[in-house]
Amino acid sequence: MPLLNLVAKMDSKNLVIDIGNTRTKAAVFSGADMVQKIYCNDPVSEIKSLVTNHSIEKSIYLTTGKVSDAFGKFLKEELYAIELTHKTHVPVKNLYGTPETLGRDRLAAVVGAQAFFPNSNCLVIDAGTCITYDWLTKEGEYLGGNIAPGITMRLQAMDHFTAKLPLVEKADIDNPIGKSTELALRNGALWGAVQEVDGYIRWGRKNFSQLKVIFTGGDTNFFVKHLKRRIFARPNIVLAGLNKILSINA
Repeated sequence: MPLLNLVAKMDSKNLVIDIGNTRTKAAVFSGADMVQKIYCNDPVSEIKSLVTNHSIEKSIYLTTGKVSDAFGKFLKEELYAIELTHKTHVPVKNLYGTPETLGRDRLAAVVGAQAFFPNSNCLVIDAGTCITYDWLTKEGEYLGGNIAPGITMRLQAMDHFTAKLPLVEKADIDNPIGKSTELALRNGALWGAVQEVDGYIRWGRKNFSQLKVIFTGGDTNFFVKHLKRRIFARPNIVLAGLNKILSINA
């Protein structure tokens, strides 16, 4: 008997799972409200605990990282979870030229943006391993977007592809002009990323009326601090998008 059937109750909830490059997140939603979120070290046992503690009726997952055989089997044979793919029905018109190659987290994020800001032009910036920029129109059309190296990746690349430049850690920016090689590397990566993001926002506000700029991802707080523009931090936008997609597919 499927695990979900063993715990089904009247007050049913949704379970959404985001399997990323560096970590797996899972969240329980009651309607549009998130009631619990966890970061998984042992996904199978920890998600089983979520199912046991909540009346989970249906579930969905996306993957941009690797899924172990045991976790994959659990998702399909015990949870009977829906996998988000390019064929899954979503509440936006996907105009991406190669939808089968589109990162599922990017698709879920624009659906989440639509849930938070309906009938709005949106730029969703996910500042994680990579920095992604995705555009959604107020008519509900996903136009596509761009992918750039994230802050940590920029620092690692300068160390990896040169003979003498060291690997430096992320830290705050005190002065955009580096007074040492360490500061020059750090400022080049971090200040350069700030200027890149600012350029996208400036272009977007010139071309889209009343643009909502939404940040998510692990480096969100850094950009919120250093960008002198009105932006919205929504750390759970991918999970919210998954919940909305699940609600219209179950």
